[in-house]
Amino acid sequence: MTAESARPRIGVVLMTYGSPATLDDVPGYLRNVYGGREPSDEVVAEFKRRYALIGGSPLLRVTQEQAAALEAELNRRHPDGPTFAVTAGMRFFPPFIADVVPAVAEGADALVGVIMSPQYSPILMRGYINTLREAVAGLNRPNLRLAITEDWHMQPEFLQAVAARVREALDQLPANRGATTPVLLSAHSMPLRVVADEPDYIDNLKQTARAIAERADVRPEQWMFCYQSAGHTPEPWLKPDFADLMPELKAKGATDVLIAPVQFLADHLEILYDIEVGAREQAEEHGIIFHRTESLNTTPLFIAALASVVEETLLRAVPLEPAPATH
Repeated sequence: MTAESARPRIGVVLMTYGSPATLDDVPGYLRNVYGGREPSDEVVAEFKRRYALIGGSPLLRVTQEQAAALEAELNRRHPDGPTFAVTAGMRFFPPFIADVVPAVAEGADALVGVIMSPQYSPILMRGYINTLREAVAGLNRPNLRLAITEDWHMQPEFLQAVAARVREALDQLPANRGATTPVLLSAHSMPLRVVADEPDYIDNLKQTARAIAERADVRPEQWMFCYQSAGHTPEPWLKPDFADLMPELKAKGATDVLIAPVQFLADHLEILYDIEVGAREQAEEHGIIFHRTESLNTTPLFIAALASVVEETLLRAVPLEPAPATH
């Protein structure tokens, strides 16, 4: 046995929402999101329009690039320790989480599931958790240790990576307008009925926004926390949406606006359409010049943050407890 083969092996799965590969895949993708229910023709047509407008979602490609960069960073950090293999798995479209687990877990001593959301919610994230646990249980390897990320919304390198994007965008504005341009730190909206069960999740989003603003040297009166990407349902969703804030900013004399998501880690529909297209249109309707931060994607500081998250999560890895017996 060589020294290399004797080193422990750690598998890592980056788990994210997923996106359709082509416009023809949109109905099947939405059917997965809706738990098997058929989406209406109107919803399918609208999503096809949005994906066509942005040239398709790069989410899978970017997540796979993040996986490759993370694998290199982890192995660089541990030249004499365990070897790491990192892959990407999607919840609602191939490659599904369950389908990538067997390969990345082969020969591994432990498996780390990384939910690609810094803010953690047991309710919102349980789909990822259950899917990964079921996939691991199907391997019939009782000694394989498993750990899944929980909350990392205050991870220092993550906060600094987003803050650097904010500062970079403000510093590019002409004539020192960066000192006065309103900064909207946005997060994905949720139905109000969910919030009652998830107060800590909302608090964590706001805490992330505050920490990013401080690290980016954005004055308290210059930034606001808001929501985006509310769903296509008649029930009330969290407010304020950034669309609600544009007339207020105009009334206060704003000439520019910068939108910076605080939870999205890669380019996808919510950034390339909801912000780049939708928010831009809303700003320009009110005579405001629109700006947005660049996504984190594979920026080195963010990849370093992910590596630290994996290392910390790995410390909690334990064999999967057997499912309760049913009678």
